[in-house]
Amino acid sequence: MISLASRTLPHVTTIDGPDGKTRCGWVGRDAEYIRYHDEEWGVPLHGDRPLFEKLTLEGFQSGLSWITILRRRPTFRSAFDDFDPAVVAGYSPDDIARLMADTGIIRNRAKIEATIANAAALLALQSEEGEGALDRLIWSFAPPPRPETDRPRELGDIASTSAESVTLSKELRRRGFRFIGPTTAYALMQSGGLVDDHLVSCFRAGSGAVTAR
Repeated sequence: MISLASRTLPHVTTIDGPDGKTRCGWVGRDAEYIRYHDEEWGVPLHGDRPLFEKLTLEGFQSGLSWITILRRRPTFRSAFDDFDPAVVAGYSPDDIARLMADTGIIRNRAKIEATIANAAALLALQSEEGEGALDRLIWSFAPPPRPETDRPRELGDIASTSAESVTLSKELRRRGFRFIGPTTAYALMQSGGLVDDHLVSCFRAGSGAVTAR
């Protein structure tokens, strides 16, 4: 959730990387953050499983820095069977105990149980509306393109919620998803490319988000 950085570094704009490219200031000098910024953040993401993974990781990030989650993503994938919803939805109390003992992930029982519940909610959604149902639902809340003149100039200009993230959060919760408030929903929209919050002077500005598949 990059909006956390915007609250701690409100007047930072961009930073020049070791390759000479100008990036959003939250990247700093961390190589994994640079890769994530360049290759994922604001890039349109589709598919029920990839979006379920991002939704899960954004939920685990709540209260933590995103780099903490990013560095543990390979372990998360291994621990949660590559975020296969059909497998995760069937997790037993023994699986919860296994996850609570796994130091490679964030050992938060409420978030683990929410992930299992969300996998079941995704399967129910697919049962009603077919494969790609989560993809279609999430992307139906993509906002219209905004003028480049409205692009954030400083990290403090980046929103933490939007009207669309509020309604997306409500709809997901209505469908049985948990741990997905408006702030987490907006972070999902940022990381999934529904919105492009790269700062105006960032080399990635305007090169990622789209509003339709």
